[in-house]
Amino acid sequence: MGWGKRSILSAAVTVVCAVTVLGAPGTAFAAPSPGPSASPTPPPGKDLERVREKLDELYHDAAVATDAYNAAEERTKQQSAQIVALARKIDEGQRELARLKDQAGAAARAQYRTGGIPPTAQFLLSDDPGQVLDGAGLVLQGQRATKSLMSELTSTQKQLQAYAADAADQWKRLDAERRAKAAAKKRIQQQISAAEKLESDLEKKDKERLARLEEQAALKAQTDWLDTGILKKIHGKASAQGEKAVAFATAQLGKPYVWGAEGPKSYDCSGLTSQAWAAAGHPIPRTSQEQWKQLKHVDMKDMRPGDLVIYFDDASHVAIYIGDGAIIQAPRPGRTITVAGAGSMPILGIVRPDA
Repeated sequence: MGWGKRSILSAAVTVVCAVTVLGAPGTAFAAPSPGPSASPTPPPGKDLERVREKLDELYHDAAVATDAYNAAEERTKQQSAQIVALARKIDEGQRELARLKDQAGAAARAQYRTGGIPPTAQFLLSDDPGQVLDGAGLVLQGQRATKSLMSELTSTQKQLQAYAADAADQWKRLDAERRAKAAAKKRIQQQISAAEKLESDLEKKDKERLARLEEQAALKAQTDWLDTGILKKIHGKASAQGEKAVAFATAQLGKPYVWGAEGPKSYDCSGLTSQAWAAAGHPIPRTSQEQWKQLKHVDMKDMRPGDLVIYFDDASHVAIYIGDGAIIQAPRPGRTITVAGAGSMPILGIVRPDA
């Protein structure tokens, strides 16, 4: 895909953004100007603006809680895998301990059969001193083997105790992460329910005006970003993996946002970006905050398709840059994966998965 100049996808994106995508909040491309015969739209009231701001706040808080939920989910998966690995080690250790105990028991039974007489006494009492000397050598070897056996037995027992203690610790951590997930889930549901209640209380005309307010806010933010002349500085070309990540994200357009989801039927914001890069053969962290922490930061002027745009001061939202000032994102509950303006939300920074 020739990302150095406007591609077929970019051209299509521009058309879609100009005509239809503006119907979804978070999108920011130039809207067509109304003709002379267009009816004037009454200015929205301050109360409706406060509703819009409150909705933004509620959905932002839900996004923060979603990141916490996803992080706890990832840690739960890791701890579950560690517990399984420890269980296997404990099982192997118990079988080894049983083998060593059998070996020690066999040695004890053999000593009992010889009466446990020291080699010196056997030499003095025997009619064949040569045979006794040979036997004494074997006894010495047996003593060394017994000492080694007991040392191995003790070591195996200590390993088993360590594995058991580690497993108990992992179970405690797993339980803590499950509680963290449950608390985050409750916060998400509370924020979304409050937002839905706030919207459901509006009359139809106010809902329409609210949608226009959201569009206008996103459009203004995108216009302000473009007015900085940033696009004149961005000429990066997508890597091969970046192209694959963009292609994956493009194929998900229209699928619903669902918090905690990572495909294939629905996604949240970081679920989409992490799966896009997994499809490109380059796994990245699951959450937007970890993507911001762990991936390489790049200057905005060096941005290229496939890079991730991180939003808000707390890195609570992420989208994938597709070129020409546009992103693909999973916006929020109640919306679908869509194309939007890269500057339609406050940008924290840019990260590159395949740096």
